[in-house]
Amino acid sequence: GAGRRTAVNLFREQGYHRATLNEVAERLNITKPALYNYFRSKEEILFECWALGQEQVDEIIADISRSGDDGLGKLRALVRAYAATMATEFGASMVRFNPRDLSPDNEKTVRAAKRGIDRTFRRYIADGVADGSIKPCDPKLTAFAIAGSLNWIGHWYQRDGALSPDAIADEFAVRLTEGLTNRPIKKKSALTAPDGNNNRKRPKGGLHEHHPRPAARAADQPGRAGHRLRRPPS
Repeated sequence: GAGRRTAVNLFREQGYHRATLNEVAERLNITKPALYNYFRSKEEILFECWALGQEQVDEIIADISRSGDDGLGKLRALVRAYAATMATEFGASMVRFNPRDLSPDNEKTVRAAKRGIDRTFRRYIADGVADGSIKPCDPKLTAFAIAGSLNWIGHWYQRDGALSPDAIADEFAVRLTEGLTNRPIKKKSALTAPDGNNNRKRPKGGLHEHHPRPAARAADQPGRAGHRLRRPPS
């Protein structure tokens, strides 16, 4: 766990291609030969970092699918949990590194998992349309819009920012589903004061900026260098 976290943070700071196994070993305060007892290659570290994030998402989906809630309830629960995951190191590693940097077999595994997440979003939306909790819409396009917004959290979120992962997750659960619901949303916005004025600091990059690229393309972008994420290009 600690070794993978150290490696993924190094990859995020320097970029996957610039970081070396020597630097990973130095940060862990072990020798490079000792590092080979745990990982055979840099690519293996990258894949395992992705796998830890994917494991969290798989557990989330399994729990939600067993909940017995209607489509809107499942969708909102998935948005909330997925947003919180994207604000973790391993969640961000799912979208900030390029699958093409992996071995062919591992790349195939990653792309299949991405398709599985997309199908889950579409299924919850379609279920909501069928049970009347979600307004009629195109499940495919709606899933792209929602997943693209959530994946982008992994690019702009700053761990030392003003907002916690839970606060971001609550906000996104409302913002990304309020236009779809056929029933009132009772929860207040996590970032809006009781008087209706937004007095809390938003994260750098602008919480409500729109980044219109589909989730599949956003997820394939390589990680950027730097511990603090820069403002996304306009």
